[in-house]
Amino acid sequence: MSQKYFWGGWLCAALWLCAAGAAAQSAPPAGGGSAEPLKLGLILDMSGPYSETTGRGSATAAQMAVEDFGGKVLGRPVEVLSADHKNSPDRAADIARQWFGPDRVTAIMDVSGSSEALIVQAIGGTRDRIVMLNGPGANRLTEEGCTATSVHYTNDTYAIAHTLGSAIVAKGGSTWFFITVDNTYGYDLEAETSAVVTADGGKVVGHARHPLEAPDMSSYLLQAQQSRAAVIGLANAGTDTANAITRAAAMHMIPGPQTFAALSLRINGVDNLGLQTAEGLLLTETFYWDTDDATRTWSRRFFERIGKMPNSLQAGAYSSTTHYLQAVAKTGTDASGPVMQAMRDAPIDDFFAHGGRIRPDGLMVHEMPLFRVKTPAESHYPWDYYQQIAVVPADQASQPLDRSKCPLVNKPG
Repeated sequence: MSQKYFWGGWLCAALWLCAAGAAAQSAPPAGGGSAEPLKLGLILDMSGPYSETTGRGSATAAQMAVEDFGGKVLGRPVEVLSADHKNSPDRAADIARQWFGPDRVTAIMDVSGSSEALIVQAIGGTRDRIVMLNGPGANRLTEEGCTATSVHYTNDTYAIAHTLGSAIVAKGGSTWFFITVDNTYGYDLEAETSAVVTADGGKVVGHARHPLEAPDMSSYLLQAQQSRAAVIGLANAGTDTANAITRAAAMHMIPGPQTFAALSLRINGVDNLGLQTAEGLLLTETFYWDTDDATRTWSRRFFERIGKMPNSLQAGAYSSTTHYLQAVAKTGTDASGPVMQAMRDAPIDDFFAHGGRIRPDGLMVHEMPLFRVKTPAESHYPWDYYQQIAVVPADQASQPLDRSKCPLVNKPG
C-alpha cells in the first residue's frame, strides 16, 4: 500500500471517530447506558466583598433551577459547579479555560464582577460556549465586549443610571460627587450616571476613587462632604457600599444635608445596615421578594436554604438557568448556536421578569422598579424593607439598540 492511500485512510478514520465522539457528547445513550452529565458552572466571589450579593446564594439559586427542572435535560443529569475567583480576572480566566477544556463544562451561568465577566465571556466566545451573566453590571459587556454566546441578564449600569440617577435628579439632586471603586464596574457606573446627570441639567463637581475592599472610607467621604454636592453617588457595591454608608452615619453625614445615592445597594446590604441607617435611600433592583405571590413563594423556598431573602442577582441566576435549560430541551442539543437562538426567540415571563427578551447584543431587556427603603415604623415583618415608588419601562431602562457599540448589531444605513 502506498503512503498516499495509507495516510488518506487513516485521516478519514480519524475524522469519523472525532465526529462520532462529538455527536456522542450531546446525544442520550442508547440502551439505557449512563449519560454524560451536562455541567453548568458559576464563577463567583465566594469569600470577598461581593460574596453576600452573589456567592453561595447565586450558586444555590442555580441549583434550585436545575432541581425544579427535574434534574435532567435530554436524558442527561445536570450538575452545577461553583468556584471562587477571589476577585481576580486572571483566576476567573484560568477557571473558565479549565472548565471549557478538560472539565467539559457546557455553559457558565454567572460570573460575579465585571472585570472577571469580561474576560470569561471573551473566552466563551472563542470556545463557542454560552456565558450567562447576572452578577456583573458594566454596560460594556453588551457594548464593545459583546459576544455571540453571552447574555447580560439582570441589570447593567445604563439601567441603574436611567432609573435611579434620573429619579434623584428629578427630586432636586442637581450636583453630584462620586465615590467610585477602582474597577470596570465602578468606572462604567460613574460614567453612565454622570451622563444622565448632565443630560438632565445637573453637574458633576468631582469624584474620589478607592480600591476594592477599601479599609477606611473616611478620606473619600470627607472629600465628598467638602465638595458641598447635593448628592453623593456611591459607584461601588457589596461591602464597599455598606462600609461607606456605615462610616457616613458615624461621621454624622447620615442624616444630613447631602443625599446618598447607593447605586448598587441590594437587599442584603439593607439588612446588614439596618433600617435606622438605610431608611429613605432610593435604590433600584430588578426583583423584590415581597412583590407578589410568585416572588414570595420562591423567595421563601430560597430562605429555607440560605437564611436570607434573595436579591435580584440571585433571583436572576435562577431565572437565567431555567431559561437556558428550556432552550436546550426545546432544541434537543447543547450546541451554542441553536440554544442561543432559542433563548433569543423565547420571551422571559416568570416571577423574575415579565415580557423580558434577549436582544442581538446579548442584553436581556425588562422593566426596572424603583424603591425607597422603609423607615423602621413602616416595616411590619422581617425583610419588609422596600416601598415601590415607580417602574421604568424596558425601553427607557435599556440603551437603544441603534446606539449600541456591539459589532453584532446590524444598524440601519
